[in-house]
Amino acid sequence: MEKSSAERRIAELSRELELHNHRYYVLARPSITDREFDAMLKELEALEQEFPDLASPNSPTQRVGGDITKGFPTVPHRYPMLSLGNTYSREEVEEFVGRVEKAIGPTRFSMELKYDGVAISLSYRNGELVRGVTRGDGEKGEDITANVRTIRSIPLRLQGDGWPAEFEARGEVIFTKQQFDKLNAKREREGEELYANPRNTAAGTLKQQDPKEVAKRGLDSFMYSLQGEALPTRSHFDNLMRAQQWGFKTPDPARRFIERANDAAGIMAFIDHWGEHRNELEMIIDGVVVKVDDLDVQEELGLTAKSPRWAMAYKYAPEQAVTKLLGVAFQVGRTGAVTPVAELDPVQLAGTTVKRASLFNADQLDRLDLHQGDMVRVEKAGEIIPQVVGVELAKRVHGAHRVRFPHQCPECGTALIRLDGEAQHYCPNEHGCPPQITRRIEHFVSRRAMDIDGLGAETVQEFHDAGLIRDVADLYELTVERILALGKGWKEKSAEKVIAGLARSKQVPFERVLFALGIRHVGETVAKKIARGAMSMERLMAMSREELLGIEEVGEVIAESLIDFFAVPGNQRIVGRLARHGLRMEQDASEGPASDKLKGLSIVVSGVFRNFSRDGIKEAIERNGGKVSGSISSKTSYVVAGEGMGPAKRAKAVELKVPVIDEDELTRMIEG
Repeated sequence: MEKSSAERRIAELSRELELHNHRYYVLARPSITDREFDAMLKELEALEQEFPDLASPNSPTQRVGGDITKGFPTVPHRYPMLSLGNTYSREEVEEFVGRVEKAIGPTRFSMELKYDGVAISLSYRNGELVRGVTRGDGEKGEDITANVRTIRSIPLRLQGDGWPAEFEARGEVIFTKQQFDKLNAKREREGEELYANPRNTAAGTLKQQDPKEVAKRGLDSFMYSLQGEALPTRSHFDNLMRAQQWGFKTPDPARRFIERANDAAGIMAFIDHWGEHRNELEMIIDGVVVKVDDLDVQEELGLTAKSPRWAMAYKYAPEQAVTKLLGVAFQVGRTGAVTPVAELDPVQLAGTTVKRASLFNADQLDRLDLHQGDMVRVEKAGEIIPQVVGVELAKRVHGAHRVRFPHQCPECGTALIRLDGEAQHYCPNEHGCPPQITRRIEHFVSRRAMDIDGLGAETVQEFHDAGLIRDVADLYELTVERILALGKGWKEKSAEKVIAGLARSKQVPFERVLFALGIRHVGETVAKKIARGAMSMERLMAMSREELLGIEEVGEVIAESLIDFFAVPGNQRIVGRLARHGLRMEQDASEGPASDKLKGLSIVVSGVFRNFSRDGIKEAIERNGGKVSGSISSKTSYVVAGEGMGPAKRAKAVELKVPVIDEDELTRMIEG
């Protein structure tokens, strides 16, 4: 066949195969037999092998998986993937509606099912899939595009017309109950351990290095939102219906998977319906998501640090099970916190086998009044963490001994302390208590902290037990020779991998070094704010309480924790040694304030701009000392208006007499 004829035939086969794929996996209305489909696919594969330069990365042949992936690069999200505030309370749903209506007046809400899966963001350019990224920490995730292409309900090329030149589709990757049961039945036949639940199995499948293996699993998807600056409508519901026309699997209004309502009563009717019927669905859901439907109103309501003000999730009450308490272990964490954990007679709960459950702290232990051998009620907090919530007192054995919280650390014997206002007991022996040391090191080397390849929990424990490391700074004094001297199966290649991972970690930015130190109450988001406020470790260690409180999101508790941490001589020595080993102890100038010309100003951004992306204009404001707010209030200094600014937001600015400026005026403020 001539190349020009092959090109036409490849295009024709690709269009037909994608159409039949959509009919089968999204619409559940196949129009040809499997045999006919396979014959067309084999013809396409043969043509692509003969003319490899004509093969597209979004060819239907990629549905069966491509080459093995060597790791997944981390990439930033263009639009943050925020988490939702959760509630189990009808009253809180009414309060949410009340807050929205108080802020902007009557509006319409969209309700849809909350799928129990793995969040994914899909980027499309000119109608073709270009990237699939996991949620990660909300600001960045892992690029798993090769695996995403194997999911047959995700379109590689969009159908119809009207889609933006660039946009993102957000949704959940799931296993249907039928497909999950099919996977486990196969594993049972082969004598392998069964998968615990669909969500965890979906997450593990997406992290498989071999896309061909991912393709065999039969993952599915549902898209729940579109993100972009040129969406077809200003209605969330209508955009999803457009996305359905483009080939996405979205909630189906005909099956009541998505509806709209004008008040709390309508929202609760939807919630009550699926509370009664959710077990009849082909997929697992754990609640209902409620969103303001109007995108302009969403923009006006804005965001908190972690979640949107225009959406919430109603979670159904978790399943409970009764089982026997075999004992209580007291675990010491990296911050010295001592947590009681119930050891249980194994019991099935919400699709998993539960053997252990958190008791959280001494107050919870006292409230439950646990005795050895009690029959206890267990449920999953947020359907993730098993916890003991009650005791079957009528079944208590006469003469059973009460479970008591210890006065000394169960690991090192040091007297425990309890800080004012805190529920947790702590072991203060942070540099001498073995589990504190190893868990602090485990946190330091973890993916979201220093991300040191070749070092996991077992390796950290091995190095500690052998006396190679006593703190995180000791890691950078390891050598290939010292690791090989351990024996125990260590080979030169694996030892070199550890040393290479340590060397690469010296390029990790200051904000992650700060997070890696494991300072109590300083999580990822707060560490970024602190790093950008202090700009260097040296200045941070010298800052007063008042200076720390001046950093965004740093309150009394975090300021006190920072001061206490850096007051400990052992911590000072570790930080000094890390600096001498070459870790980054200063914030990159491009990530810190460029000036203080906008200092003290709270600025709201709305619309589309000529010279800035939405993220770019926000970054410019923050780099010059300003604070970007998601909603207009009496404390707002300016609104920067671009093309397409929502009329509701403009009216609110006029009502509150907030100056509305354009991007040129903002530029003059920064450069003047």
